[in-house]
Amino acid sequence: MNDQGKVSPARRRGLADEVADRIREAIFSGAYAPGEQLREVELSGEMDVSRGPVREALKLLEREGLVHCAWHRGTTVTTLSAEDVTDLDSLRGALEDLAVRQVIARASDEDLTSVAKTADMMERAVDAHEMVRLDIAFHDAVFAAAGHQRLADAWDGIRCQVHLFLLTRIGRSTKGYLDCIPREHRELVASLRARDTDTALALFAAHRRHAVDVLATTADAS
Repeated sequence: MNDQGKVSPARRRGLADEVADRIREAIFSGAYAPGEQLREVELSGEMDVSRGPVREALKLLEREGLVHCAWHRGTTVTTLSAEDVTDLDSLRGALEDLAVRQVIARASDEDLTSVAKTADMMERAVDAHEMVRLDIAFHDAVFAAAGHQRLADAWDGIRCQVHLFLLTRIGRSTKGYLDCIPREHRELVASLRARDTDTALALFAAHRRHAVDVLATTADAS
């Protein structure tokens, strides 16, 4: 039996990936807000690339949940509905609860130090967008410290949408944001270092609920 041709040649990281990185970065920096249209022609002109890589990049970002493509509207930055927020929060909670249990049971002191360092960096955040990045970095560190690769992969599958959710949160209100977020994360670190499962689970749940409550409150007020 001839084994040649059973698998296709490996593809190197290409231009579409680079374009996707740049568009993703623009979304995370606030250059493109939720609901804003992303036009292939304009993007290709700004990045000096053909429309093909841009089109492929937008498909990658759609799989991440960052953009939405519709034939009648083109491509827009995803706007999270109330149902999207509920679904995302419940899934994130399930993953994070397992991560917290794993960290408390298995993480080394060095792992916890890495988590604490990301929290410490929040004290120096200069604006809300930087704080969101550090918030995501903190939770990246928690999932890494859990020592559970499939769990980390599951988190990686929703982390861009969680980032978008936090951007939506600061888009509604930043009142007290730069002050309260570092404090919340110091408390999370302390509970992990104390290996106090019940307290840690309660604090992580409260941390998630705070952001959801901000969206709910501002939506009611609008």
